[in-house]
This record gives sequence, C-alpha cells and structure tokens, in this order.
Amino acid sequence: MPQLTQIKETKKGRMALFFDGEFAFSLDADTFAKADLHEEDLLEEWQIEDLRKQSDTRRALDKAMDYLSLRDHAAGELYQKLCRKFDEHSAAYAVARAGELGLLNDADFARRRAAELLRKRKSRREILLDLTAKGIDRDTAAEAVEALYAEADDGEDPELANARALVERHYAAKLAAGKRDQVAAALARRGFSHSVIRAALAEESTSSATALTNADYQQIVSTYSIDASIPGYADYLQRYEDAAYPDVTVTVDADTFVRYEDAGIAAQPQVFEDYEGMTGKSVLTGEESLTEWVVDVPESGLYDLTLLYYPYAGKNSAIQRAFFVDGKLPYSELAMVDFNRVWVNGAYEEYTDENGIVVRKWDKDNQGNDLKPSPIEQPEWCTHGLYDTNGYISDEMSIYLEAGQHTLTLLSMREPMLLRSITLSNHSRPAAYADVKAAGDAAGHQDTTGVSVRFEAENAVKTSSQMLYPVQDQSSAVVYPMSARYLFNNSIGSSWKNAGQWIEWAFEVPQDGYYEISMVDKQNFVRGIDVYRKIMIDGEVPFAEFNAQPFSYTQTWRIETLSDEDGNAYRVYLTAGKHTLRMEVVLGDMANIIAQVQDCVQQLNNIYRQVIYITGVAPDQYRDYQLTASLPKLEGELRAVQADIDSAIAALEKTAGNDSDKLTVLRTMSDQLDELIEDQERFTEVLSSFKTNVRACGNWITQVLAQPLQVDRFYIHAADTQPKLDNSSWWESLAHETERLYYSFIIDYNKVGNVAEGDTENVVLTLWIGTGRDQANVIKSLIDEKFTPATGISVNVQLVDMNTLLRATLAGEGPDVAIQVANTNGIAGAVLNTGNDTPVNYGLRNAVLDLTQFEDFPEIAKRFNESAIIPFSFDGATYALPDTQTWLMMFYRKDILAEIGLEVPQTWDEVKVAMSILSKNQMEFGMLPSEQVFAMLLFQNGGRYYTDDNAASALDEDVAINVFKKYCEYYTDYKLDKETSAEERFRTGECPIIISDYTTYNNLQVSAPDILGLWDFTTVPGTVQADGSIDRSTGTTGLADIIMSATKHPDESWEFLKWWTSTETQTLYGREMESLMGASARVATANTEALANLSWPMRDYRALVEQMQYVRGIPQVPGGYYTWRNINNAFYTITTDTATNNTTPREALMDKVYYINAEINYKRTEFGLPLHQTEDTTKEE
Repeated sequence: MPQLTQIKETKKGRMALFFDGEFAFSLDADTFAKADLHEEDLLEEWQIEDLRKQSDTRRALDKAMDYLSLRDHAAGELYQKLCRKFDEHSAAYAVARAGELGLLNDADFARRRAAELLRKRKSRREILLDLTAKGIDRDTAAEAVEALYAEADDGEDPELANARALVERHYAAKLAAGKRDQVAAALARRGFSHSVIRAALAEESTSSATALTNADYQQIVSTYSIDASIPGYADYLQRYEDAAYPDVTVTVDADTFVRYEDAGIAAQPQVFEDYEGMTGKSVLTGEESLTEWVVDVPESGLYDLTLLYYPYAGKNSAIQRAFFVDGKLPYSELAMVDFNRVWVNGAYEEYTDENGIVVRKWDKDNQGNDLKPSPIEQPEWCTHGLYDTNGYISDEMSIYLEAGQHTLTLLSMREPMLLRSITLSNHSRPAAYADVKAAGDAAGHQDTTGVSVRFEAENAVKTSSQMLYPVQDQSSAVVYPMSARYLFNNSIGSSWKNAGQWIEWAFEVPQDGYYEISMVDKQNFVRGIDVYRKIMIDGEVPFAEFNAQPFSYTQTWRIETLSDEDGNAYRVYLTAGKHTLRMEVVLGDMANIIAQVQDCVQQLNNIYRQVIYITGVAPDQYRDYQLTASLPKLEGELRAVQADIDSAIAALEKTAGNDSDKLTVLRTMSDQLDELIEDQERFTEVLSSFKTNVRACGNWITQVLAQPLQVDRFYIHAADTQPKLDNSSWWESLAHETERLYYSFIIDYNKVGNVAEGDTENVVLTLWIGTGRDQANVIKSLIDEKFTPATGISVNVQLVDMNTLLRATLAGEGPDVAIQVANTNGIAGAVLNTGNDTPVNYGLRNAVLDLTQFEDFPEIAKRFNESAIIPFSFDGATYALPDTQTWLMMFYRKDILAEIGLEVPQTWDEVKVAMSILSKNQMEFGMLPSEQVFAMLLFQNGGRYYTDDNAASALDEDVAINVFKKYCEYYTDYKLDKETSAEERFRTGECPIIISDYTTYNNLQVSAPDILGLWDFTTVPGTVQADGSIDRSTGTTGLADIIMSATKHPDESWEFLKWWTSTETQTLYGREMESLMGASARVATANTEALANLSWPMRDYRALVEQMQYVRGIPQVPGGYYTWRNINNAFYTITTDTATNNTTPREALMDKVYYINAEINYKRTEFGLPLHQTEDTTKEE
C-alpha cells in the first residue's frame, strides 16, 4: 500500500504529494483540506486515483475559467480545448460546471459570434459553418443566423452588403480587367448565393445566365446534405403551403439556352432537327454538361416541371440530372433526379400454344432450356416530371416561382440526354375511385359480360431497366409454362423492387365497358409489410387509389383481383381496342415510415457520437461519467427520437398489422430508449447493444426499401367471369415436386447453357469460372450470343471450386481456360487484401501458358494499366491477363467532418493531425491492416519489395524498415482498430474517414441508405516529396484470366481471352451484371476503356481516374507468397502485447526477411534459377 511520505506547498499555493518518495501530483488547497491528508498516511490505489481525478477536475475548471475570462466560448469548443490538456471526464465536468454558473450559453454565444462574423463580411453559409465548427448544433446555429438577418430592417440585405463590400475591397481590379466570372466564382466559394452575387456585381448582361461555375454547382450537389439552408421537399412545400397552383403553361424550347458548358468549358452543343419523329430542334446535353435557360413566369405559384427528352445512347444506365433555380438548389431532392431509359426483352415471335395461350418463342440452349433474353434499349421520346429518386415522395414534385424572369439550370450527373423542351404547368391529379366510378356511371358506362383476356407477364413490351427481364421459376405447378425438367421463361419481377422501376404490357379488349384486373403473383420476398405499385392504364393513373396499390406477403403463388381494403374489386372503364398496363414500384404507405426511420437513425447516430465523445467506445462501467451534467440536452433528444420511432411503429402497425416482423427492430430500439430516458448514465452499460440496435434500424431501411413482386400472368375480365388458379391442388403440387426431385439426380447443374461435344472438325473449349452462378450464366450467354457465332469456337462453361484447379490440371481433368481466378487460397474476396500470386505460381510450374508467346500480346496488353499486369509477370513472361483491378480510396463522412470542422486530409502528416482531432472527439481513422495499405506506404516512400534481379527481398533496406515502423505506429501509437469492420464503423460515424478498396463505394450505395448523401470518396493521402509534389501511390490487386498449358487448343484459348477482355465484352458483362444484381455488382473491370463505359456518376469516375494514375502493381516472385505472410507476422509481433513486447520493428522485420529470402532461395533452386549474389547470406545475429 503506497505511503504519503511528503507534502510540500508549491509557489502557486498547491500542495504537492509524494508517495514512497516520488512526486505523484498536486492538489488545490480546498481539495487538500477536504481530503484531510497527513504525512505517513497509507492510501489504497483507488484512493490515490480518486484524489488525482479530483485534482484534474479542479485544474480543468480553473483552466476553463481562464479561457472564459479571455473571450466567450461555445460549450463544444471549450470542451475540445480542455480535452487537449485533461481527460474527457474532467473536461466534461468543467464544461457542465461553467454552464451551471451561467458562463456558457450556446444560443447567446451563437448570436454574438454570428454578429461578429457578419461584421467581418462573412456570408450566411460561412457563418453557419463557423458556428458548427465551434461545436454549436445545427439547429441553434441556424436560429442564430436567421435571427441575425431578421434584425436587419434598414432595407438592405446584410448578405448583399457584405458581398458588395468584398467586391469593392478585394475584387475591383479583377472586375476592371473583365474577369467577372472569376469574381463570381470567388464569391460563390465564400458561400454567397447566386442572387446575391448577381446583385453585388450589378449584372447588366441580357443573357441572364448565372455567374456560378460548373465546379460551383458540383460543390453544391456534393454538400447539399450537410447544408442546413437547403430544405427537404416536405419543408419546402410547407413554406409555400398557401401558394397558388396557377392554371398556366409555359414551354421553354431546349434550343433557347443562354449557356452551355461541357466539363466546365463553354461549348456549342449538338442540335438535332426533327429527330426521331419529334418536330423542332432538340439539344444534346452531354454527361458532363451544364445548360441554362431563361423563363418568364406570368404568375407566382407552384409549378410542375416536365421534360420532353430522348434517352440518347450512353452507358445504358439511368440518366441523372440536378436542377437549380436562379443558381440555388430549391430542395435537396433536386440534387439527383433520375430519368429512365426504355428497354425491351428482345424481338421474339409470339404464337398461340396448344392450350390457347399466347406465348413467346424464346431462344433455347441445346439442353432444351429457354435462354434468358438480352434486354435491348429501345429509346423513344419520353415525358417525365420531377420525382424523388429515393422513392420517399411518390407524387410529382413542384417548384415555387415568383412572377418574373428566372434562370433554370440543368447539371448533368450521369449519361447524355437529348432534350426537346421544359414545360411549367400544373397537372391534374387523379380523383378518388368513388368519384371516378360515379362519373362513369353517370356517363352511361356499363359492366362487360363474359369477357376474359389473358396475357403472360413475361411478355412485357417495355421496361425501365435492364434488370427487368423474364425469370425461370420452377417453384410451383401454378406458373405457366412449367416443366420440372426444363427451365422456361415463365414470369417476371424477381429484380423488380427499386422505386421508379416500371414494366409495361399490351393487351386488347373486345368491347367497351368496365373490367376488373386480376393477376397471378407472388410476394414472398419481404415478410411483414405490403409492397406497392402505381398502376397506369394507357399512361394515366385512372384513380387515386392506383397511385399506390398494396400487395401483401404470401408464401405461395396466388390469384388476386385488384381491390380496395375491404375486398371490393376496382372496375376500370376501357374502350374496345388496344391498351397498355404499366406498373411502377412505389413505396406507398411505407414512404413516410421509411423516411421517418431514416431520420431517426441519423438522430440516434448523433446521440451515439455525443456519448462516446465523453465515454469513449469502451466505457468503464464503474466510472461515473456524469452524462446528465455533461449532456444536458441528452434526455430531450432521447425523448424526441423515441417519439419519432413510436410514431413510425404506430404507422407501420396501421399499414402492416400488429404481427409484422418488421416491428421487432423498431420496438426493441424504443424499449431501449425507455431505459435510457429513465437513466442516461446506463449508456456505459448498454453502449454496445445501443450501437447494435441503431445498426439494426439502418439495416431495416435497406430491407424495406426493396419492394419486390413477381408476376406470372394477368386477366382483364368482366365482373361475372372470375379466373381460377390452375394446378394449385395439393396432389398437383406433390406430383410437381416429385418430378423435380427425380430430375435433380440426372441433370448436371454445373454445366451452364449450351453444352458442345468436341470432334476433329469442331473445337470445343472448357472454361472454368469460380466466382458464382449468376456470373457464369451471364458469361455463357455472352459466349453463345457473341463469341461462338463470330469464331466458330464452342465453349462449355463449368462452375467449379478453383481450389481444385491445379490438382485437376495435373490429373488431366482441368479446363482449357480459367477466368476470374483469385490468389492461391482460392477465395475471391481475399484478393482485395492480398496480392494474386496464382498466375506466377502456376507459371513457374509450367501449368499455365506464357502469353507473351502470342504475337499480338503487346497490343492486347495496352487494354490494361501496366500496374495490373505486373503481378502476373516474372522474368519476361506474363502468365495471365487481368480480369479485375481494384485499389484503395479514401471515404469520408461529409456531415461529421463539417460538424467537427475537419478538412479532408491530403497527406499523411495531415492524417496524423486528423487522427488527433478525431481522437479528441472519441472517433477514429479507419484503416484495417492489409498488404494494400503496407504497399501504399512503401511505394509512396520510394520503397520496393524485391531487389533488381527479383532474387531477394528488399525489405531490409532502410526505407522499407522505416515504412514498416510507420505502418506499425498507426496501430500502436495511434491505436487504429485492426479487426472491426471499417465499413460498419463508417456508417455509425465512429470512423468518419476510412481507407478502403474502391468497391466499398458499391456496397455503401446499396446497403447504407441511412447515410445516403452524407459521404463521398477521394484519392488516398499522399507523401510529400522533395520537390513539394504529393505521391499518392497505392498497391493494386485483382482477379486473373489464364490458359492452362495442358490445353490442346492454345490459339483458340487465346482468341477467347482476347474476346473476353475486350472493351466491348467487358462493357457488356459489366452492364449485364449490374442489371442482374444492381449497383453492388458493378464490375471492377481491369479494361480501362470498359471501366469508363460503366454507369459511374462522372464526378465519382473522375476521382477513380485520378487515383488510378498512382496505382502500382505488387510484383510476384518464386516463393513470394512468403513475403506478405511474414510482413504480417512481424506486424502482429509488434502490435500485440505492446506493454510487454520489447521487440523493435527493425528487429521483427529483419528476422522475417531472413525467412523470406530462405524461401525465395529454395524456390529458385527448385526451378533452376540463379540465386541472389550477396556478400553475407547468413542470418544477422
């Protein structure tokens, strides 16, 4: 037990305490007196620690008083300052105590600070950003700014006065020199709005084009989600709830544009006249264009904005545009509006089969199965309004315009669009069914009798997406056509689930009158909720209820008639003749619920960050963090978010019933909030489960956003003719399942598509694929459609475990070609973190061909980055072509960085500063250890893996040792997490900056709707070079395509590889995979031209290309598989048990280099290669 051996008063009047002869700490006089301490006292360790905390708490409070005596502080700002000198608990106590004494008031501080900044000529936006950086929450900051501007009643806008003053003081010379655009851009970067900029510059131009640059508009789109001045559509509408809906139509012809830029440069767009049957001139707006028009609005009010456009040839993805009015984004939903393309599932003959049913004559493989039709784009002129891309708002969105002249700006985000006109008007909304039916009855409409028209759902005439094609369903004898032996295209809709996707069918009825609509469908994908469809007849929604028709969950196929909630069938009036039926995915009653839960998740993540700001992510359960005192608003925030969740629960109960399993997650979250409202100090006990529950709510959004519905057939029929569900009895189902079981024993499901037999005249290649059945099906389809007809070479595709590749080859059972081959552990996913050593490993064993033997190899190699080929080459030979190529990028949370006032780091020195700031906020920089991370640091610092002759490791060089030391320090000194998913912590906000493979982009787009719009990605941090430049080098890896040396058809195999890796094929494959599985399956193709052809938004593609120029390949050598294995072992030697481990990074790495070189020497000897010549090959003692 420590003894208090000496008490000594310091010059500052504090009492210094010495335990066992050594100075420990000092206490202020009050604390010392209360402790009643005497020399020779024996104290427990916990008593000493308690005294130390009391001392730190008092010192923190004294320092807080010092800071406050100099100037006012926001609570968050004061806390951050104190955390630089004291622990979080002491800092939190000091802030809370200062608040109790009336020395801290965020609202007062915000008002004073805002006024001070206004005097310094800051813009409204700059003031908001400054206040949030000082720790003021967004609502308080916004209130302060609004109050400040409301006080200005002298007739001039303070914002405009500041802009004019800045122009006069700083930009007068540039204006005089005619550099008006530069001045406008400078003011825009300072946060001034377009209207203010125009007024400040006293614009006299008659063009009325805005002064903002393309980059300025891109910046607005990039930051809208964290800009408090840009409302959501609901708030925007509420602002104009009393506005009129003028009965006015204003059409702006596309060729009357006043400004057109392409990639930020003034240009002249292509103008087409009378294009594809459309009279007049149409303007082609490119995928990096900015176009502006001036419109004269005769009457103030809310207007629907409609585009008449033609989906011009592009990358086959949805067209995306952002809309601005007078240089401003009216509301956040206009930052991204989708415009669909039009697709058809090929041109197939229709005929009436033996059962009298009209079916299509699909192409078949030689096993008798229907081939999946390849969607073909069939562009047509389309009319489309402004709709929410995320689907949270089902109705068409409007914009408010004052009477007078306005500038409309259309910013291209993705894909070209041919535009004929923009129309401002007000569309009539459909009336309720009862009113429509009553009006029809009054007009003399009658029920039809004895009529039933059937059409198969797979015979759709148009779709909005490549993903919407017929599927082959053998699950039930109900589906038509059906076979237990063969796969038939017999339904549609398994991928029909994203808001805005539509399918259209054509049908014909024999007489005028009322009809009912019945359908055979199945919704067994999403349990516990209804899915919704907007239903249109001949392009119009016939009545309001069809804006969102619900379809409930069912485990089996069913027949249902479209009805109201009481089961009364809707009757739709049709004239005799041809009609169309279109069904579009909408969120219906779920829209508001999902939006509400998404907002709750953001609130909960914000609460979580506030709590860990004080407790850290692993709080001591026995420590009193005084959360109530430190976070006085916490209880109110918990109550507010619980009220929102309970509101969502009530709405979901009304929509889906009390038994919906989708209620469980929300109820669990609400129950935990109950506990925390009762006692906020319980956060230290339940923080981990709180985080888990918040993440579950985020995943809940992903689940319910999907609205799948599979359809087999439709009936348009009279009320007196009710269709029946054929083949649905128990005995028929049993017979069907028995037959399926029988065929499962005699059919080889590993063989995909057409299966060819080789002979002396016909060459048949065997192709192995190890990634997945979806990939194999798409590849086989492309082979049969493109490769075999062009070359006469047949290819049998087999889906296999690539772990068996070498063994099968040695046994004479291997393929001719293998594609999408991963590293030697055979796990495709693992190739993201380690190099792919399979091609060189096999090549040295003469198991695969050296592709440089083919005469046109140099030309084919130009398809790829050199860095993609390096890992597959050794000693002048190249054993594979790259299939995919990925590299690291830096992802960051825009909302959190803005909240804590942190810029995106550009260099590793800035990363270290960012780590410190994040640490003060109880957050982390996310970077899981991997070979890609080590290679990034090694290459940026001029290091290398191997010597010039590739015969020995170069990791014993000083530069490599220093890099290894830095690599380890990130996980020892900076305490970076080595195991927990960085992607998950990115979602919760624990890691607002992460370094990760660029395919993380696809995952976040699809699986993280709770942070949609709140994140971005950019190049990795770099290392500053001697000349001041920044080297952003990073490693790369990917899958490989190889030709086995045992093949009897090397030339034909090479022809196949050339075709497979070509720009055309890789583009088709990438688009097919994305159409089949969505954005998460976007292919990381190694073909650089094909990568440019995929559906990346242009801004994001530019970021990828910028990083691509720094990508470097990780070389492979005989025995090279030992390199990363031993680097990783050395890393964990250093970063594990750091308290007791005395090994230095140099010692650990040098020890492993010996083993690396030993393995390289062993393998070089085995393969008959010369050894590295060195003066000392013995292990360093």
